[in-house]
Amino acid sequence: MSRQTVSNRIVVLDTETTGLNPQEGHRIIEIGCVELINRRLTGNRFHVYINPDRVIDAGAIEVHGISNQFLEDKPHFDAIVDDFITFVRDAELVIHNAPFDVGFINHELSLLNSNTAKIEDYSSIFDTLSYARKKHPGQRNSLDALCKRYGIDNSHRELHGALLDAEILADVFLLMTGGQFSLLDEEQGGHEEQQANKEARRLLSADRPALKVIRCNEEEQIAHQQRLETIEKASGGCVWNR
Repeated sequence: MSRQTVSNRIVVLDTETTGLNPQEGHRIIEIGCVELINRRLTGNRFHVYINPDRVIDAGAIEVHGISNQFLEDKPHFDAIVDDFITFVRDAELVIHNAPFDVGFINHELSLLNSNTAKIEDYSSIFDTLSYARKKHPGQRNSLDALCKRYGIDNSHRELHGALLDAEILADVFLLMTGGQFSLLDEEQGGHEEQQANKEARRLLSADRPALKVIRCNEEEQIAHQQRLETIEKASGGCVWNR
């Protein structure tokens, strides 16, 4: 399955909220972003907690553990929006279940400006949930399920958190769109497949130096072509000559 990247800069994003529906007055309380350039983690992040000016639903607190008291001294969305837009501008936003986060972000933007700017005016959107459903039809594709399938250790994820989930999603995204992965589903993945996935994730990290490309010279090109012609004559066909 192929995909086209409109920019070599990718921002993986997640949010936490006071509830499930912005149309019912729920607001964003945390935004976490990590940056990738040329599919490599740069270490550049954007992370902020936000005072929503409303009470958080009890069910939401059970998910992310963020309390009303903790947010009392945090900035409001209008105080952080310029820095946020600067960070995501012209990047491809990678989000798991993008309609949820995009809906909340656009709702926050609409509260600031009657002209209703949208996040899509600044960035393109790539939904990893939609992509995973196409890549792994009939299987569970939650972030936890994808971590298990791709051998990503998320044992430290006891509660949801925007920055932590963005970091985990970055690993999932890199493996799902270009790295090794298990051919088995998350209930059957074996130790060897998970180890291969962990190694692939390590190779995609920012700590690994860029690979050196050594191009063949003219003499080597001639020798290669002669070898292909020998194979052609011996077998009656050579796929590398097609």
